[in-house]
Amino acid sequence: MIAIIAGEFKNRRLKTPVGDKVRPTGARVREAWFSILQRSIPGARVLDLFAGSGALGLEALSRGAQTADFVEIHRNALTALRANLKSLKVEERAVITRVDALRFTEQLHPGQYDVAFADPPYAGEQAKRLVAMFRIVPFAHVFSIEHPADSPIPGDDTRRYGDTAVTFLYAP
Repeated sequence: MIAIIAGEFKNRRLKTPVGDKVRPTGARVREAWFSILQRSIPGARVLDLFAGSGALGLEALSRGAQTADFVEIHRNALTALRANLKSLKVEERAVITRVDALRFTEQLHPGQYDVAFADPPYAGEQAKRLVAMFRIVPFAHVFSIEHPADSPIPGDDTRRYGDTAVTFLYAP
């Protein structure tokens, strides 16, 4: 079980998906991540790729984001995400799209979102592919990706938190 760190829903617990397909972002990493983005969140249109339980997008809504779009493909994660949206009563501020996050990203336009988050599986090349896609079509003003600290990805700023890193990319 994880909880919202700050804002309107502070300390509210979130359901997490059953199984091992989802690795929730730790509270320490989320707190640091949102500290960096704090000025970008109020009133923002937010995108949460590889949403899992929705912790990143829900944290953004708690801190004043206007809307959040959640992209997730796994059934157990979607069940937890829907339950979390309902328990926080934010269904009208959220859209869930069940599709592969990379496929979803291919359809985006420059500046479609203010802030985008991604927490792709650590195994694989999804993080690097997302960076390449963002460089071609900067679909958010700021895009941040969680990844293993020992697997750097090219970005504008990377912060390390133990074995986890978050890399930030900014639209030109």
